[in-house]
Amino acid sequence: MNALDALVRLCPPPVDPPPAVDWAKAEQALGTALPADYKRLVGTYGAGVFDETIQLLVPHAARDDFDLLALTTERDEILAELWEYEDQPDGLQEAGARVLPWASEEGTGAYLYWLARPGLHPDEWTVLYNEGRGPLWEHHGTGCLAFLLAVLTGTAETDYFGHLRDVLKPTRHSFATAAGA
Repeated sequence: MNALDALVRLCPPPVDPPPAVDWAKAEQALGTALPADYKRLVGTYGAGVFDETIQLLVPHAARDDFDLLALTTERDEILAELWEYEDQPDGLQEAGARVLPWASEEGTGAYLYWLARPGLHPDEWTVLYNEGRGPLWEHHGTGCLAFLLAVLTGTAETDYFGHLRDVLKPTRHSFATAAGA
């Protein structure tokens, strides 16, 4: 069973399929291809929130707070200012390396990013978590779909998302489609 099949069993997707994404247009706007696991994730779920916590960003979402393109532009500007006085996370010192947001943590200002490094195919990009209101970055040597599945199953080695297990304690996982997205 692949990670998407496991996620679908754990957290059923919406009954109605999400709107199709024009991947060529989105990738042209970003200036890069996107990982295949992310495209499958978006094609199955669309824009929305996993377990009232993880907001999945989607290109051209109707709402800016779920729009991958709008948030990439916003995060690029914010991080450029931040890195004038704070150190960049490991891996970004390499010429041409960048981070691209693919999800955010509801209500915290935290984001999940891909670490996009030159010479790596998008399917080889790994996940970076930034707490949003502080300088801490956490690297995960996996793609977005595997990381999301690990968070929801409580197997992710992370200092974050503990509230999913310890506070929310979901017996069933949920996905809520973003209204208007």
